[in-house]
Amino acid sequence: MELVAAVGATLSIGVHFAGGGILLLLGPLQLIEPLRRRWPAVHRWIGRLYALAAALAGIGGLAFIVMKGTIGGMPMNIGFAGYGALVVLAAVQTYRYGRARDLETHRAWAIRLYALAIGSWLYRMDYGLWALVGHLAGHTRTFSGWFDAVMAFFFYIPNLGIAELVIRSKQRPLRSGLRIATAIALVIATLFIAAATVYFTILGWGPGIIAGWTSSY
Repeated sequence: MELVAAVGATLSIGVHFAGGGILLLLGPLQLIEPLRRRWPAVHRWIGRLYALAAALAGIGGLAFIVMKGTIGGMPMNIGFAGYGALVVLAAVQTYRYGRARDLETHRAWAIRLYALAIGSWLYRMDYGLWALVGHLAGHTRTFSGWFDAVMAFFFYIPNLGIAELVIRSKQRPLRSGLRIATAIALVIATLFIAAATVYFTILGWGPGIIAGWTSSY
């Protein structure tokens, strides 16, 4: 039984990582409006693959939590399980309303799904920036510190808040104050992702990848 559980957990996390990789690659393509207008069939097929990958990533992560749990214990179990459940829900709803040709509701759920999908990327960004700013205060090697408990939820809940602002701005005109707040939130989020990605690629991941390549020759 232990061997079966270990194999099941390994397969589950493998599905989770594979689905997550597809999400990061295909997500930006779905945001390109000219692609949606000029090649709607391409947009639909990419969307189907995107929704399927999201559902598999969520289910794989949930299955792993059920079988093995997370390193951070109960707070991380609850936070990550909530994240996985929301990803699966958003994937199903995005596909469901797309099939029903309810495009406004479909777009709303697609925005929520994308906001959730980038959460796993932001999780790593947040830890990297906290290492610079806060010297990882509240973080432990077993991910059981106060910062770890906050991060179990922080990497996706604010994203959904921004997504809801974007959805409301598309569905009906916003008051000037809320419209400005939405624009500012989007600019800050975009700059954060871009700056963090460039910073850690140049100083961390890039040199690590290059060192791995050169050491193999």
